[in-house]
Amino acid sequence: MSRRKGRILAFQALYSHDVGEVPLDELLRFEWDKKEGSETEPDSYDFARILVSGTINHQEEIDALIKKHLSDNWDFERVNKVSLAILRISIFTLLFQKDVHPSIVIDEAIAIAKDYGETDSFRFINAVLDNIRKETAS
Repeated sequence: MSRRKGRILAFQALYSHDVGEVPLDELLRFEWDKKEGSETEPDSYDFARILVSGTINHQEEIDALIKKHLSDNWDFERVNKVSLAILRISIFTLLFQKDVHPSIVIDEAIAIAKDYGETDSFRFINAVLDNIRKETAS
């Protein structure tokens, strides 16, 4: 199973849910990925479903953490939707998937941000996640 592929699928689903208001059950079928002739392993889809469902179930708590760790002059509404989807999945993993080392979570988030985000969004994501990692480790 490719966890990276699962994280990317989860990111794409959350982004689509947030921006396009696509129903969750439709997103969790990952039809767009299958139509593209993807050779994604079934386990990657299962992993993505866990990430998406968990993130949505804990979204209020996750968003509160994001807001807490934004600089004083940065409003939550200004956070780019791509960055927000990456942050939400990553924070869910940090908080609720203790079998994944925090450095892996942050590295994966940075990699996805570099591939899909704005030019410097990975720096913002790294800073927020590192602060949350430090807070939750204590």
